[in-house]
Amino acid sequence: MSFRKKLAASAFALIASAVAVGGAHGQSIAQALTIAYDHAPDLQSALLAAKASAENIALAQAGTRPTLGASVSGTYNWSVVGDKSSYSTGLTTGLSYSQTIFDGNKTNAQVEAARAGADVAEYQIRNSEQNVLLAVVQAYMSVLSNSQLVALRQENLSFFQAQLQSARDRLDVGEGTRIDVAQAQARLAQGDATYRASLSSLEISKATFERYVGQSPRNLSPSHNFNTLIPKGLPAAISQAETGHPAILMAKAAIRAAQASSDAADAGFGPKATLNGSVGTKITGQNGSPTDGISGSLGFQITVPLYAGGALGASVRKANIEQIKSEVDALSSYDKVREAVISAWAGIQSADAQISAANAAVSAGRTVLDGVIQERDLGTRTTLDVLNSQAELTTAREGLINASSNKVLATFSLLAAMGHLTAADLGLNVEVKSAVRYTNAVDDVWGELRSVSE
Repeated sequence: MSFRKKLAASAFALIASAVAVGGAHGQSIAQALTIAYDHAPDLQSALLAAKASAENIALAQAGTRPTLGASVSGTYNWSVVGDKSSYSTGLTTGLSYSQTIFDGNKTNAQVEAARAGADVAEYQIRNSEQNVLLAVVQAYMSVLSNSQLVALRQENLSFFQAQLQSARDRLDVGEGTRIDVAQAQARLAQGDATYRASLSSLEISKATFERYVGQSPRNLSPSHNFNTLIPKGLPAAISQAETGHPAILMAKAAIRAAQASSDAADAGFGPKATLNGSVGTKITGQNGSPTDGISGSLGFQITVPLYAGGALGASVRKANIEQIKSEVDALSSYDKVREAVISAWAGIQSADAQISAANAAVSAGRTVLDGVIQERDLGTRTTLDVLNSQAELTTAREGLINASSNKVLATFSLLAAMGHLTAADLGLNVEVKSAVRYTNAVDDVWGELRSVSE
């Protein structure tokens, strides 16, 4: 078999080993993302945090809702004076009512701030979702590319072993030199070290994959059908990111929350009116002669703060500063998202160019290596020339592997930068994690004992 045919056969084996990482049943990128979505603890934590944040709405709404209470108390008193004894009993029951009927719209502002905070938490779920899914893609492509590198370097190691044996054979028949043998041995040792390093990298990437996906990688493939989500031009990508990225939506919700908190602080200077009432019964007894009665009261109170040691003014100033800060943070979010989109877009263009260059280098390297081996066999080239040609070809093939991986990573990075790396946008077969239904239910809860269903 000619060297070209052997090279073609080894290339086919390399591709097969790169595609088949593990068992017989394959995992596409979409399948890995689907499994990871249900498995990811970070995503579940963000969901629970959003539900906890939703409860702030109910806590704020309680500010102007009535407070009812019930009480029961009893007493027993006795005394002995000389030869006379006496005792008395008492049983008191009561109901109390208290409600703030006006607070200068402070409670309304606090409720709006809580609702905006719940929106921030909901968008944080989407942001965590993107981070998790992008990490899964990175782990997926790391396993795939490292598997390809292991196969390539194993093939490279076999090549150097063959060259070492060839150099020894030629030395035995007087056509080679000890220098050829030493050079082949050096390259074999170097190739073995590189191969072992790639095995270690593969094991690390598999561990990372299992951390995110929850199971070992099997039959990975770089193919996916998410390129259709990529817009035709960079301006369209930036536009989509500026309107739909969860970080920007979070920033907008944070501005709403800060504005409402500022309104609540301003309302602290205004009057507050409360309504209070109580009704109760009292049963008393003196030496076994019980008496009973019922009483009640209803009143109101209006208070106006005059001086609070500077706390009211500090609250207003702090709220105003935080409102300005939220707007500055929003500008920063816009800049970061725009930068991420441009960077990912450039990464795709760069990866395309690298793939084209690497394909050309691999094609030329194979031709050169085949020719150098033939010239070496004719005595016009040395073993070192063959080894150098193989090293150049291996470098070109490694470059092709890395460029192909970078293209996939840049594609998903662009989706994340646009805010479209979500289960809904990708069409994953999962139940999308969201606290919206819980938040709506909490917003409608009145009674303390009323349950909240998701």
